[in-house]
Amino acid sequence: MSIPLSLIDFATIFEGERPGDSFKRSVKTAQKAEELGFKRIWYAEHHNMEHISSAAPAVLISHIGAYTNTIRLGAGGVMLPNHSPYVIAEQFGTLAELYPDRIDLGLGRAPGTDMNTLRALRRDPQAAETFPQDVVELHSYLAGRSRLPGVNAIPGKGTNVPLYILGSSLFGAQLAAQLGLPYSFASHFAPMHLEHAVETYRKTYQPSEAHPEPYVIAAVNVTAADSRELAEEHFAKVARKRVRSMAARGRRVTEEQLDALMESPAGRQIVDMLRYTAIGTGAEVKEYLEGFTKTAQADELMISLQSPDTEATSRNMEILAEAWIS
Repeated sequence: MSIPLSLIDFATIFEGERPGDSFKRSVKTAQKAEELGFKRIWYAEHHNMEHISSAAPAVLISHIGAYTNTIRLGAGGVMLPNHSPYVIAEQFGTLAELYPDRIDLGLGRAPGTDMNTLRALRRDPQAAETFPQDVVELHSYLAGRSRLPGVNAIPGKGTNVPLYILGSSLFGAQLAAQLGLPYSFASHFAPMHLEHAVETYRKTYQPSEAHPEPYVIAAVNVTAADSRELAEEHFAKVARKRVRSMAARGRRVTEEQLDALMESPAGRQIVDMLRYTAIGTGAEVKEYLEGFTKTAQADELMISLQSPDTEATSRNMEILAEAWIS
């Protein structure tokens, strides 16, 4: 039996679009994912990113929840050092009351942005140092066991919104194991430490009442199309857009200059961030994901659909679901 598939949606802004266009597509994506049998969709907190509009996951989740019925929705994740744990407990407590038994809360330690934008968020760059304590504090609010006398998260108290620790290094793996929480590894863009981190998490896991067994969600990219050639063409476009965005740093570059960037050490390093990517037809993608599941010792796969436009993304999801879920 295949393990569950879920999606991470960055609310991507394609060329010529506004963020509102990406939100409309995110609603349609969630509705289609629900129909096709995906388990959950997560939205990642990013700031000051030209092509990503999921800066406020709680707001986006609330909007999409109103247009769906059963699929789980969550943050993948909230970058907790950017926020007060109390405020996040209120936000996700509100979501849990609006959409009972459908809300997840993945928590990350990175800022999800650059240092200048971090200052604009008015957060102390050292806030990441208290991430473990902040996770415990947040959990206490959601469980109705506030550590501050007379201070409760309303909404939030007693909702027990499921928490997941996100990470791309040993730190998150060790913390998730220590707290007895599920662990989600960001191998869709940070492949280097996947196997070591998951192995560490499983070996050092300390069972909790809510989670007696370890649970691993591994993220992986998928570019599925009706032919291998078309899938490779789509992935090439995705890779070029990624290098243009990250290596050019907002500068206008010609196609010839982009070709040179693609072949540069920096360009190759950026493309290698997508090392774990299934490319091809449904059968080829399924075969790749079966191997990746074993590599990652995964209990669930979190899919990042890598396609160059709306139509290709929709077809990508259909082919994936036909190959894996049907």
